Amino acid sequence: MNINDFDYELPKELIAQTPAEKRDFSRLMVVDRATGAVEHKHFYDIVDYLEPGDCLVLNNSKVLPARLYGVKEGTGAKIEFLLTKRIKGDTWETMVRPGKRLKAGDSVIFSGPGSADKPNGKLFRAVIKDYGDDGTRIVDFEYDGIFLERLEELGQMPLPPYIERENNKEDKDRYQTVYCRNEGSVAAPTAGLHFTKELLKKAEDKGVKTAYVTLHVGIGTFRPVKVENIEDHHMHFEEYFVNEETASVINDTIISGGRIISVGTTSTRTVESAAKFDEERGLWLVQPGHGNTDIFIYPGYKFKIIDSLITNFHLPKSTLLMLVSALYNREDILRVYKIAVEEKYRFFSYGDAMFIK
Repeated sequence: MNINDFDYELPKELIAQTPAEKRDFSRLMVVDRATGAVEHKHFYDIVDYLEPGDCLVLNNSKVLPARLYGVKEGTGAKIEFLLTKRIKGDTWETMVRPGKRLKAGDSVIFSGPGSADKPNGKLFRAVIKDYGDDGTRIVDFEYDGIFLERLEELGQMPLPPYIERENNKEDKDRYQTVYCRNEGSVAAPTAGLHFTKELLKKAEDKGVKTAYVTLHVGIGTFRPVKVENIEDHHMHFEEYFVNEETASVINDTIISGGRIISVGTTSTRTVESAAKFDEERGLWLVQPGHGNTDIFIYPGYKFKIIDSLITNFHLPKSTLLMLVSALYNREDILRVYKIAVEEKYRFFSYGDAMFIK
């Protein structure tokens, strides 16, 4: 299957640069796979399409303020860091820019209010230990206080590069879901950004169950596919958790015949990775536990857990568009994307949503 099979034309002005005025005021395209019909709604209408006995699966990973700006010790050269993955303890894999200036043994002091070497009188330094994959660096952090508190103080939200503006205070809130809990992602599970606590309460009052999984979104999810044949593409590993309660809620829904509706591609990848066939019941169920997944879902994949999907509109030629095309089909996904462009939906992380039912 060729990478160009997943291309489409998108006017630059449709790439959302800011979130909607209110989370659930974003637009919602409702796509009926059985008939091919398309409806144009707002996200607050999503409850009308949910039924008692359905189960929403949501990723509660919290985005780290993982972008840091500092200076190289000894030269004062400006350096940008993007934390991509905690390896162990205070050791992280990071993307650095400009990378040519940093080699093993170099150190970077991160900027902030206060003196040059100790912002706010506290140390926050990275020492380069080694090279990682794809030009990344393995670094050890040295700091005073608590690491996540220092990161919250000095770091910025890692907005994707197609958002062509500086971070602002609003991003600290709006680039997180209202139900985020477990810190570890370097990109938001964006389908969940549309939900408010009030909207989730309306769904629960209607008899819709909610189940929370955790998949820490790594930068690999958004790296471009560089091979012509998509089957040759390899995903980076991402860490996930499914607790006993979540597995029980999902499995009870499957056994009782309810729909499993995934909120986003990361939730989808989590439960599909955690799927295990139950010989006694003759059903695929979710196995609780902690693991790492490099699952790559593209057309031809047979879904084991997910029935429907709430998702944003994704980049051309991306693994996320391939996943969505596996749930519906490539031709119809490109058809509804063309409609979205014609109807001037907003695309990507801060954009509008689609419910594929």
